[in-house]
Amino acid sequence: MKENAPHTLPAATAGEYIPADCPETDLAAPAPALRLIDAIVLIVGIVIGAGIFRTPSVVAANSPGEYWFMGVWILGGVISLTGALCYSELSSTFPNAGGDYHFLKIAFGKRFSFLFAWARITVTQTGSIALLAYIAGDYLAEILPWGTYASSFYAAGIVIFLTLVNVLGIRFGTGVQKILTALQFAGILIIVLTGFLVEPSVEIPATEQAMAGGLSPNASVSLALIFVLLTFGGWNEAAYISSELKAGSRRIALVLIVSILIITMIYLLMNLAFLNVLGLNGMAGSEAVGVDIMRATLGRKGVILIGLLVSLSALTSLNTTIFTGARTNYALGKDFSPLAFLGKWNAAKSSPVNSLILQGIIAVVLIVFGAFTRNGFEAMVDFTAPVFWFFFLCTGISLFVLRIKKPTVPRPFKVPLYPVIPLLFVGFCAYMLYSSLSVTGTGALVGMALLLAGWGVSFFRENKGCRNSILQEEI
Repeated sequence: MKENAPHTLPAATAGEYIPADCPETDLAAPAPALRLIDAIVLIVGIVIGAGIFRTPSVVAANSPGEYWFMGVWILGGVISLTGALCYSELSSTFPNAGGDYHFLKIAFGKRFSFLFAWARITVTQTGSIALLAYIAGDYLAEILPWGTYASSFYAAGIVIFLTLVNVLGIRFGTGVQKILTALQFAGILIIVLTGFLVEPSVEIPATEQAMAGGLSPNASVSLALIFVLLTFGGWNEAAYISSELKAGSRRIALVLIVSILIITMIYLLMNLAFLNVLGLNGMAGSEAVGVDIMRATLGRKGVILIGLLVSLSALTSLNTTIFTGARTNYALGKDFSPLAFLGKWNAAKSSPVNSLILQGIIAVVLIVFGAFTRNGFEAMVDFTAPVFWFFFLCTGISLFVLRIKKPTVPRPFKVPLYPVIPLLFVGFCAYMLYSSLSVTGTGALVGMALLLAGWGVSFFRENKGCRNSILQEEI
């Protein structure tokens, strides 16, 4: 699982962004350089993040039985597939590096697309940073436990450390990123092989739920599906690379379908391994299923190994999210004068320092908020899920709007069985929006309140001219 990361905008030599709508500017477009296999590997790598090492326990706690548990994961793949077909039409018809932002802008106008950018900065991006930090914190707390709030302290410390790393202009090289990604998939392979080939040597203690003989009173299959689809999140990043496929944007459908099938298979194998060793009740009582499966089979050495691998995986995703998120903030600061301080670029550090600092502060505040509400990881899902599903719903609706508004635009790929599949996707999104508002906690209300605040701010949004209109044309 990786929360949708914004694309990196083209940078001018002086640290400013040059919009494409300036007639005197010859801004290079992304070159078609990606093979189909490259795009598939990229999407699979984006989606399969640290979340699969954390969300199964919440899904298990909200599933009536093992068949329900596995069925929810299969349903997550089906929902993602219907969405992928809709995104394939949008991406092949309107290929643009802006992805969702671009679709929403041409369908609903600039004010609505501004709201999308605002939501990324105030809710989804910072919420994703806090969420990923909590995953790393949960696993570190299993290795080095020292108190009730250990996970929250670890999470806040990680965010502060990586924010400072980016402020200082330190970059993880592509080689380091590849090594860390390889370690992440090594962790997945270890869990799958261990789950199927190694007999548990430690008895898994029964949870209160297990002794009660069923679900807790607060259990909800809808909540389970929210966490499953969170773990599938990120496949829509294909919209950002649709204009860079060598085979042409029409092949984006093949990329998405193959990617989602691979991701679904990996998730099913991992969850079968968890079930085989821990059982549904053992998973439901776990704060770190990867650690518990290692504890039950390979002992303390296995715990340390998987804990380190998962923590490194979360750190890799977190660093990328911090890096790209700050650049979205920078772009908004260049476009909106009340937030102009975000649009300042530090040439010496080659980074938007103010944006990084504000983003880090908001993420730490969210971590503190999560520590004093419910489980920190779950609190961050509460915070981000309604806003996330609201914009997913709007993107699904935009397919119908653009069929009406722009009927003559060539569509290299059309959703099969139109309008049935798009209606299914919109229906799924509407249900998930309703569920995320009805079964989640206080965080959902806070996230929606920030979204409404953004709608008010959009009326004061100001186009400061050609130099600073990057959010209007280039995202």
